[in-house]
Amino acid sequence: MLMQSVLARLIAAVLASMVTAALAQSPRAAIPDVTTAAAAPAAAAAPGAASRLLDRVVAVVNDEVITQNELNFRARVAEQQLQRQQIAMPPRDVLLKQVLERMIIDRAQLQMAKETGVRVDDATVNAAVGRIADQNGMTLQVFRARLEQDGVTFNRFREDVRDDITMARLRDREVDSRITVSEGELDNFLAEQAGVAAGTLEFDVAQILLRVPDSAATDAVEAVRARAEELLAQLKDGADFAKLAASFSSAPEALSGGDLGWRTAERLPSLFLDAVKGLQPGQVGPVVRSPGGFHILKLMGRRNAAEGKLATGPVQQTRVRHILLRVSDLTPEPEVRRRLADLRDRIVKGGQDFGQLARLHSVDPSSTRGGELGWMYPGDTVPEFEKAMDQLKIGEVSDIVQSPFGFHLVQVLERKTEENPVERGRLTARQALRDRKSEEQYQDWLRQLRDRTYVEYHLDEA
Repeated sequence: MLMQSVLARLIAAVLASMVTAALAQSPRAAIPDVTTAAAAPAAAAAPGAASRLLDRVVAVVNDEVITQNELNFRARVAEQQLQRQQIAMPPRDVLLKQVLERMIIDRAQLQMAKETGVRVDDATVNAAVGRIADQNGMTLQVFRARLEQDGVTFNRFREDVRDDITMARLRDREVDSRITVSEGELDNFLAEQAGVAAGTLEFDVAQILLRVPDSAATDAVEAVRARAEELLAQLKDGADFAKLAASFSSAPEALSGGDLGWRTAERLPSLFLDAVKGLQPGQVGPVVRSPGGFHILKLMGRRNAAEGKLATGPVQQTRVRHILLRVSDLTPEPEVRRRLADLRDRIVKGGQDFGQLARLHSVDPSSTRGGELGWMYPGDTVPEFEKAMDQLKIGEVSDIVQSPFGFHLVQVLERKTEENPVERGRLTARQALRDRKSEEQYQDWLRQLRDRTYVEYHLDEA
């Protein structure tokens, strides 16, 4: 099925970022192994001292430990990410504390998933790893060899994938599945979209969040406030915002310099909007307080928002079918391509029925319908598939198309233009509202989960 759900997009984003880090020689060790410590670049000191350092416990999360070995690997991932984004590197001890806090949150989620029965089977992991290899233009065998060449064991990588899918499923159950969008909210959103005019603005805002636990005493709250004011003073003296965000922010976008991306005024929390609407790009506003903690906000940019509104005009639909084959240990990529080329010749030159061959050969669930996917709107499928589909004439069969799902032959059956796609517009708007609510509620849920988690810190112990 090529239709993209919110969960599928979330998993794709998480896995894409993870494999980028892995291929940059920055593995995230989900299960530390003492035998790998000697090979780690961090083991530059005397062998005995390195072993003691890498194996020690740096945190206890409920009844599990996080070791120095795990932390060092995750810190390498963070360093690579900061380097790719050209963000100034914070001091090593600050970075380790920042990364450790994110590991604690991940560990708390995985523990909750285990306790509540969230499981990811091997078949799902294998399929996800196969898609990652496809997205990187490699066969599974070449991808595995590349990982191991870069010092990442294939089993460790698979467990990282399993963990990320597990956390995505937990989020789907605990947060996304409970989100509702009322008809009133939908009507207001559509009215807002219809009113987007040339003068409407979008804001690019970055934040540094210093989190305050729900049960924090007054003196603890004031200590966090004082720390926020101290950071604000550093920024006014010329300190780099992205570096301080990477060093101290508790927000999920901290390692991206704190940037929240472009948002209309309606998509910004009112306290954020009040803090930045009077600023010029590049300026930093005063410290603001929310239920989650203290925020320092920087206006990165301001622009016209009209181009970002939801489309409400005529929309072209395409009725399409396909044959899908996937690479596996038994059918490497050259064999998959040979089979699809043969099937295309049988259709184009031999006159055989596309639908019948799809029933016999396609590995997609649509094979039972002769490969038919029905009427597709723009954005319903992945870009590689959509681009190939849009270039075809009615009845024409594509050349071999590679997508994250595998290799396809595509045939367009019909096209039509929907002049007033009201229902489609409402569906798109409802999804946009769900996405907005999902991120806000997910961050609130993570904060509550973190507050309930028992943590002991041992990072600073000699």
